[in-house]
Amino acid sequence: MGSCKDQEDKLAKCVFVHGPIIVGAGPSGLAVSACLSQQGVPSLILEKSDCIASLWQYKTYDRLKLHLPKHFCELPLLGFPENFPKYPTKHQFIAYVESYASHFSIQPRFKQAVQQAVFDHSGGFWKVQTQDFEYISKWLIIATGENAEPVTPEIAGIEKFNGPVVHTSEYKSGSEFRNQRVLVVGCGNSGMEVSLDLCRYNAIPHMVVRNTVHVLPREMFGFSTFGIAMTLLKWLPLRLVDKILLLIANLTLGNTDQLGLRRPKTGPIELKNFTGKTPVLDVGALSQIKSGKIKLTSIAFQVMEGVKEITKNVARFTDGQEKEIDAVILATGYKSNVPSWLKGNDFFTKDGMPKTPFPDGWKGENGLYTVGFTRRGLQGTSYDAVKIAQDIAEQWRTIKDYKNTHHVILLAKS
Repeated sequence: MGSCKDQEDKLAKCVFVHGPIIVGAGPSGLAVSACLSQQGVPSLILEKSDCIASLWQYKTYDRLKLHLPKHFCELPLLGFPENFPKYPTKHQFIAYVESYASHFSIQPRFKQAVQQAVFDHSGGFWKVQTQDFEYISKWLIIATGENAEPVTPEIAGIEKFNGPVVHTSEYKSGSEFRNQRVLVVGCGNSGMEVSLDLCRYNAIPHMVVRNTVHVLPREMFGFSTFGIAMTLLKWLPLRLVDKILLLIANLTLGNTDQLGLRRPKTGPIELKNFTGKTPVLDVGALSQIKSGKIKLTSIAFQVMEGVKEITKNVARFTDGQEKEIDAVILATGYKSNVPSWLKGNDFFTKDGMPKTPFPDGWKGENGLYTVGFTRRGLQGTSYDAVKIAQDIAEQWRTIKDYKNTHHVILLAKS
């Protein structure tokens, strides 16, 4: 049994939070905090980094823009400034979320990396441990999202490679790879855009296509492809909408299979909904793949099959080809990190996603909530944030009414 001094020290490091604890100060955490505030419920955001939206601020490349029109990417209660372009840049989006936090007086506690979160069944509250404190609350909202940590694949021989190996979370600009032969592993939106960016700096990207992929035009007939899909889904079955999108894509982009970009058998929207795999919205890379060169630079843009092995300066592919390379960029995406710190809970899969699919994955048991795990981008985040705030607000008002009533009874007795 510890001494009184030990117990006092432990108590001094306990922080009792009146409202929910929110883990993560990205767009998801900010959205749910704002919605709670509107309902009159206080909250506390714990953020491991030193800023809000750290993924956007530190782990995105310079040329990044929103892939969807801004009205599909707004957070609840406050839209983008009217003077922002249809597809805001990375820096404009960061300015938006910073102004969002300021508008709703959201002040996260920075540099508080959650090491463990566990529900205390005897007390009926959550204990969230960081390197500095133990935070205690009736409610825990997980807002770390689907993209908390970079995914780094195992590639035979990569440790022998002489050149730099970087994940896209570390990539900023093709200027760092000027005139180099760069192996880009992955052909999603990041792989396509990084490859396009490399070409601007006379680099020679060899893009590795590891899986099947849907490539769609970002716009169809002057309208957002995503917007068209969302409108059609109000009236038509999902699979019919997918067929319409693919028909238009084939007419406008041609047969991507002939370029080495084989389409999955499942349609783009259905695949996104059930697996989270996002279709590539083309912003110019496809034309470079088709032509085999870039205007002004005449640099080859090559699509390769899977990597078998990498040596000191050579990449060997599964189809038998070999290419000399100077650098490797891993455009292999991100994953959730929830299983590493949420303990004693089976609400999440081993991959860190809620077991209950959208639209019901926002609420677990014992005051556990999740926001930003819908595989539906910022629209899904907004949906989650509103539902969570409404649910907690009802409990908050019930508790408040009970305390007020109990207080009145005690005064009457006295």
